[in-house]
Amino acid sequence: MVLAGVSVLVFSLIHLVDGDPIRLALGTRFSQETYDALRERSGLDLPLVQQFFSWAGHALTGDLGVSFRSGEPVTALVGERLPATLTLAFAAILVALLIAVPLGTISALRPRSVIDRLATVISQFGISVPDFWMAIVLILVFAGTLGWLPSGGYVPLTEDPGEWFRRLVLPAITTGVVSGSVITRFVRSSVLEALGADHVRTAQAKGLPARQVFTWHVLRNALLPLVTVTGVQLAYLLSGVVVVEIVFSWPGLGQLALQSVQDRDYPVLQGAVLLFAIVFLVINLLVDLLYSRIDPRIRR
Repeated sequence: MVLAGVSVLVFSLIHLVDGDPIRLALGTRFSQETYDALRERSGLDLPLVQQFFSWAGHALTGDLGVSFRSGEPVTALVGERLPATLTLAFAAILVALLIAVPLGTISALRPRSVIDRLATVISQFGISVPDFWMAIVLILVFAGTLGWLPSGGYVPLTEDPGEWFRRLVLPAITTGVVSGSVITRFVRSSVLEALGADHVRTAQAKGLPARQVFTWHVLRNALLPLVTVTGVQLAYLLSGVVVVEIVFSWPGLGQLALQSVQDRDYPVLQGAVLLFAIVFLVINLLVDLLYSRIDPRIRR
């Protein structure tokens, strides 16, 4: 139902945008005969309802159509960009967790301390600062001034692992710091809430070691909100961080979607948005499945 609703909404909104995709694709090669032939071949001469059901029927079989701009199958275009998007998203969420889990946990264990105030400042900074500004600063410092890392581009892991890692560092840090700032707050509040629970005070009163109390009674209860917000952030990253991809010349799905908007390339944009919706649904399903593994009460 969600995918059906998203499909109808996206299809409707795209066709409300001004501009003729066939006319834009032809450019200076325009002729009325070619224009009419391409409109007929792409199905744009049919009523909108018929166009939608034709596209949706083919999409169910995995056929997302052909790009108006390049003439390539949409599935091939999306498949080319998917590895770059997956690489950036998982690297960024790893950076975010490496920042958020220790910082949020220590902040909750020592409230109103210097570390707690520092964590608040860092998380507020990460949330407030635009990601494109952070990207530009990192490029100026590490690529321009120090010359340690390249300023952009993407190299597949299979071609050159070392260069793949060097080009991944800056965009992963840029997106990871923003997501990590959001997750830090959730970790802190979750750990604080778990520390105040009755069963934690009971375990402490029984004289259990502090490490055991934290691991088995605090951390496991704090994991549920952490899994939720991490799943949301991962879905957001997989759906394409357009600005970061543009700044770092990262050939991901977000950049592909932006180009298809500019070119009025309906099939590519519809395919990209449909994939984004599927990503959100799959990640939400995985998060729900993880709940039952973390909390046995949900299993029962």
